[in-house]
Amino acid sequence: MFGVIDLPTYLAGLVLIVLLPGPNSLYVISVAARQGIRAGYTAAAGVWCGDAVLMTLSAAGVASLLQANAVLFGIVKYAGAGYLTWLAVGMLRAAWGMWRARREQTLADSPAGSAATDERPYRRALVISLFNPKAILFFVAFFVQFVSESNPVVGFVTLGVLAQLASVLYLSALIFGGSRLAAAFRRRRTLSAGATSAAGVLFLGFAVKLSLASV
Repeated sequence: MFGVIDLPTYLAGLVLIVLLPGPNSLYVISVAARQGIRAGYTAAAGVWCGDAVLMTLSAAGVASLLQANAVLFGIVKYAGAGYLTWLAVGMLRAAWGMWRARREQTLADSPAGSAATDERPYRRALVISLFNPKAILFFVAFFVQFVSESNPVVGFVTLGVLAQLASVLYLSALIFGGSRLAAAFRRRRTLSAGATSAAGVLFLGFAVKLSLASV
């Protein structure tokens, strides 16, 4: 139906994969917590565009190419791991700055606060999405299995729309939840520094996971 094989299994797997924490969702909620709902949706738009690119590449046969070419897949995954590591180091440095300046009254007075305005959440979220280990493995190894050979175009579109709809609902919930954390972060410098430190450590974990990924 609609060019899809075993739709219930795909939907079950999609829900589990979307709910599994990853760099996309972590970055979106961190932006919403620090800069508000509008910035959160700006970051989310980068995620959705990045996922759309991965879906298109999968439909164009790049997924099969990555599966068949270990060198090419290695280049992609190590480039992604390097970028995630760079983000993690930036978060940890920002957290260290907040720890040192935690006695100041507002987050905007800290080095991390002043840098937030130059963060460009859409562009950063787009790159994170393109190198997201969870998304890469999903579209390379899982997504393509449910496309019917008799109607592949409709199948790819159907699966893609369902994946984007699930992402919109999930990231919207994170954005509104993250925006509620913003007031607490502004009031409590220690809480903000601790959350940023945790995010940096998690991004290091994502980098390691991506570097060990295989298809």
